[in-house]
Amino acid sequence: MSLTRHAVREEAFQVLFALQTNPDAELATVYQSIPHHDKQEIPAYLTVLVKGVSDHQDELDQQISSLLARDWTIDRLAKPDLIILRIALYEIQYVDGVPTAVAINEALELAKAFSNDKSRKFINGALGKFEQEHRN
Repeated sequence: MSLTRHAVREEAFQVLFALQTNPDAELATVYQSIPHHDKQEIPAYLTVLVKGVSDHQDELDQQISSLLARDWTIDRLAKPDLIILRIALYEIQYVDGVPTAVAINEALELAKAFSNDKSRKFINGALGKFEQEHRN
């Protein structure tokens, strides 16, 4: 069974959330904790997202910090919102074939599933600001 990119993004969110919560966790163990991957092959795009976000986390966090209001710090963000922003910014900047609008829309879908309406509006605003600042 092949997963849609949306389903893979949901799984990437779950893996990254687990790693954020327990940085010492073994990646293989975290992958196995996802329901679809009892004994199945891990989708390549899941590895791309998890490794990419992890490898670029400091840079992504600096970008997220620059999108926040002056009196906010990244530490004040809810973990789900932070992870959703990391995934979206990674896709926008590093994944060929994912248009910015698709990455933003997928982030909003993740926020619907894993966060709340207030966070969804915040994520939309932050990514919209990023898009405006980085248009060519």
